[in-house]
Amino acid sequence: MERAATSIHLTFQPADAEAFAAAVNAATPDAPVSAADLHRLDAARAPGEHHTRRLGWADGEVVGALETELPRMDSFEGWLQLVVHTLRPDDAVREALWAEGLETVTVAGAHTAVTRVKEDTPDLPFLLARGWQEHDRMWPSTLDLRALDFTAFADEEARVREAGFRLLPLTDLGPWDEAQQRRYYELTIALLADVPSTRRIEPWPFEVWQRRFGNGIEREGLFVAVAPSGEWVGTSQLAQPLPARPGTLHNGLTGVLPAWRGHGLGLALKLAAARAALSRGYTHSRTSNHPVNRPMLAINERLGFVREAATVTLTRACGG
Repeated sequence: MERAATSIHLTFQPADAEAFAAAVNAATPDAPVSAADLHRLDAARAPGEHHTRRLGWADGEVVGALETELPRMDSFEGWLQLVVHTLRPDDAVREALWAEGLETVTVAGAHTAVTRVKEDTPDLPFLLARGWQEHDRMWPSTLDLRALDFTAFADEEARVREAGFRLLPLTDLGPWDEAQQRRYYELTIALLADVPSTRRIEPWPFEVWQRRFGNGIEREGLFVAVAPSGEWVGTSQLAQPLPARPGTLHNGLTGVLPAWRGHGLGLALKLAAARAALSRGYTHSRTSNHPVNRPMLAINERLGFVREAATVTLTRACGG
């Protein structure tokens, strides 16, 4: 195994973006990317933000791809993320790529390496056998918006309206200037603080959120629940197109402030965002939820989301 690992050559030049995207697509055909996608993500990074890419070569061909970066989820101090794609079904390639990734994030000053793998892939037992530990898991699921029976929820939506709540897209709530962005940011971080998860979510600073969140977001899909008093009390984010899945929007955070729960706002927000997505030509909504987030899982089940194999978050101490 050691001899095979040392034969793998790791390199990357800016001109290799097409080859890197091709390697990712070969390894994960259900989640393709393009060189343009890579450049777009790179443009959203802050100056000096940690990020590396490597292509793994053996016998004159690409056998894998490696990326290290700041995690967008689990963005805790001292954590860096590894993303590894292997194109050969053997452990020699995995050994080389994961070893390189761990060395890279360790040298960059991380004390914890984090990665995400599907529970039904060979990567999970491979990593668990090499000192990685499960930190969390998420259930991805997809809803065919065209099959959503809005009439089944008519009474519940009527009660929300009768209670004086308005469910509006951000485009109807004023200009997207810094004051508006800060107001929406403050609502978002208040909701994130209460999301059921293994470890409390640490939100991005406003400037990071401003740079990352506005990239590729359609504000028509950012719905806000406005209380009779005018207070913003909840949101649903069905606003980020997924280039790898034509016609599909990512449903990010949906939540309601604790003092305003019990009115059916979470369900009503998701229905309002779904209608808006259909009107803009989208056909599917895709989301991920923590297994412990039972209230949102129950809402998604009622709407008809189809659950898939879990994505498992693994961590390992660097240098260990």
